[in-house]
Amino acid sequence: MSLQDRVAIVTGAGGGLGRSHALYLASKGARVVVNDVGQEAADRVAAEIVAAGGEALPVAASVTDEAAVGAMVGRVMDAWGRVDILVNNAGILRDKTFAKMSLDDFRLVVDVHLMGAAICTKAVWEIMRAQGHGRVVMTTSSSGLYGNFGQANYGAAKMALVGLMQTLAIEGEKYGIRVNCLAPTAATQMTHGVLSEESLELLSPALVSPGLLALVGDEAPTRAILCAGAGHFAAAHVTLTTGVQIGAGSDAGEQVAARWDEVADRGGEIVPAYGFTQAERELAGAGLGAQVAVVQR
Repeated sequence: MSLQDRVAIVTGAGGGLGRSHALYLASKGARVVVNDVGQEAADRVAAEIVAAGGEALPVAASVTDEAAVGAMVGRVMDAWGRVDILVNNAGILRDKTFAKMSLDDFRLVVDVHLMGAAICTKAVWEIMRAQGHGRVVMTTSSSGLYGNFGQANYGAAKMALVGLMQTLAIEGEKYGIRVNCLAPTAATQMTHGVLSEESLELLSPALVSPGLLALVGDEAPTRAILCAGAGHFAAAHVTLTTGVQIGAGSDAGEQVAARWDEVADRGGEIVPAYGFTQAERELAGAGLGAQVAVVQR
């Protein structure tokens, strides 16, 4: 599988996982925009790509700065005329228990991870729609999917990226845009102090980046959540159980509590094709059956 002549933007690519992503995509033939907040770091990674025979454009810009991101995309279009791939990788940590966490630190993490990804995606979205092709990767995390002690801000931002991915995948489908999530486990500056030294040795970022090829290639899925680390790859899903029809009786709350095991029984659970699947199932359970019609705005 080749990405020859595809143009890829990787944010936060001056080191760690982003650097690994940039080098890997370049090795598959992509022209890579190496984005980082620091010009020196971006230059260094771009030089590595060029030294290996690839093409790279280093651009310093914060993903939270709309004007800087817009200017970056403008430079890419001037240089290469298209944007095929966006890997939203830039991120930060501000770990503390929720009791000790300031709201400023909560907002900062959400701003970089969630708003940064939204700003970068918005900057390339119309380009991808017009060219009838696009691949966007959001970087989620097991902290968002399943929770982690001391990471309320990070987990909230990372799960929000899953919601962003789900909707953009639906909206982009008819334009040839496929949107997926990558949930990496890798030894980077962000994970030092969180994982043991022995674990860090096994979790090279280079063992995560190959998962990108499945998410950005011509045959890429859409709305997938790929979990990757130490050379192991798995898919995560947001599911919906069959549930129980209880109705509107005065004891409905008591019934839900008493029948909780049935409500939560995972036998027969599904991965909904879109969010209104829940409403359709609920109205069908209330007796509307095939007459259910949900108006989507």
